[in-house]
Amino acid sequence: MSRYPSNPCARCCPARRLRKHRGSSLIEVMLAVALMAVTALGLIAGQLWTAREARAMAMREHAAWIADSVAEAMREPSAGDSAIRQLSARATALLPHGEASVAESSGVSAARVTWTALRNTPRAGDVIDTPESCGGADVPTGASCVALAFAK
Repeated sequence: MSRYPSNPCARCCPARRLRKHRGSSLIEVMLAVALMAVTALGLIAGQLWTAREARAMAMREHAAWIADSVAEAMREPSAGDSAIRQLSARATALLPHGEASVAESSGVSAARVTWTALRNTPRAGDVIDTPESCGGADVPTGASCVALAFAK
């Protein structure tokens, strides 16, 4: 038995031997790369959206904690004004242009924290379960608000 095929042309012409083993064409490779690129861009966009949502949720959480602290501070009338000033300063430190206040209407008090919404965060109309108003107050465009009603 010989190491070489019996066909003399196959021995002298290696191109004919390689025809049996075809590789991927350039179009197939380009389609695979394009599909991977689109998939990677989709994953990156999803990660960016998740990061924005997490940051907006952290801001709403900070605002809710500050509003709760304002409501607790208002239970003690003697410390109310100084506590609101301190918590408003805390809101300014934690939130962009944050401000804490107390509003009263028809016997119900509301601790309200407002701040400037960051760019690229969902607006109030974009979120499904957000309340329509912030304790009955008009919130300017580009601002977010958390209101917590309490009784004195």
